[in-house]
Order: sequence, then C-alpha cells, then structure tokens
Amino acid sequence: MNAAARGDTTAITELIGATQRDVMRFLGSLAPSADVEDLAQETFLRVVRALPTFAGRSTVRTWLFAIARRVAADHARFSARRPRTAALHNWQAVAESVVPSHGPRFEEQQALTDLVRGLSHERREAFVLTQIAGLSYLEAAEVLGCPIGTVRSRVARARNDLITAMRDDPHSGRAAPTG
Repeated sequence: MNAAARGDTTAITELIGATQRDVMRFLGSLAPSADVEDLAQETFLRVVRALPTFAGRSTVRTWLFAIARRVAADHARFSARRPRTAALHNWQAVAESVVPSHGPRFEEQQALTDLVRGLSHERREAFVLTQIAGLSYLEAAEVLGCPIGTVRSRVARARNDLITAMRDDPHSGRAAPTG
C-alpha cells in the first residue's frame, strides 16, 4: 500500500487487480449494470487520487468500498437530475460477451442477481458487502456509516427477504419447499 501511495504504478495495478471484481460486484448491486464499468473506473480514479492521503484508520478494502459507495450515490443523484431517455440495449452483444465460468449457469446467475436487486437499498448494500464482497460486519459498518448491529439486522432481513422471494417466485429456478 505504501508503494501505491507513492505512485508506484505496479503497486497501483496490483491493488486494482486484487479489488476490481469485488468493487464491480458491489457497484452492480447499487447501479444499473450498464453503468458498472464506468462507476468502477471512477472509483479507481478517486482511489488513485486519494492514495497519498490514505491514513490507514481502516482497511484498504473498507476505504475502497466507502469510495465506491460514494461514487454510486453521486451517480444516482446525477442520474435523477438529468432527463431520462429510452436506451436500446444490444442484448445480443451482451449475451455473446458472457464467458461461461465454473459457477452457476447464466440463467441462475441472472435470477440471483434479480433477487438481490429486489432488496431494499439498505439491505442490499449490507448483504453485498458482507456476503458477496466478504467484508466483516465491522468493516461494512464503517463503509455504511452505521452501527454494526444495524448491519447485522439488515443482513438478516435481507436473507429472510431472499428466502421469501425464492419461495414466491416461480421463475427463480428453485421449487418452494413443501410442508
């Protein structure tokens, strides 16, 4: 981290490489998928500019997610002020760009993404930070600027909401338990 703060491009590249996927996943829960890459780029631009002033009062990941959260909030405020236009998405190009992984099939991944996006904003943030990005409850509390108990409560409620949504949604790919 010290080398990155001094402007060492190799260290900065390693920092971005080590955190980019988690940052993009987090931003994907806060913003439309079409905006995630731009928001991640803005996040890392802000991170690089702020590296020399990083005081180390929290972990780098906690600091980075707090910046990403502010970027998403700034984007949401900006988007709310500008006129909305209907965007035509090139679904075929997006579908062709998806690279199969060892994880869930595309349809299952999309169903899970839709379920998580259906959570309230506060619950989704807490859930993604702790359950997907892997931050501790304490780190998530620092990012969100709330008590650790609030994070625990939001995550527990998010889990319950997801379980309920999976039971109620016949398109989620899972059958509701009987009995």
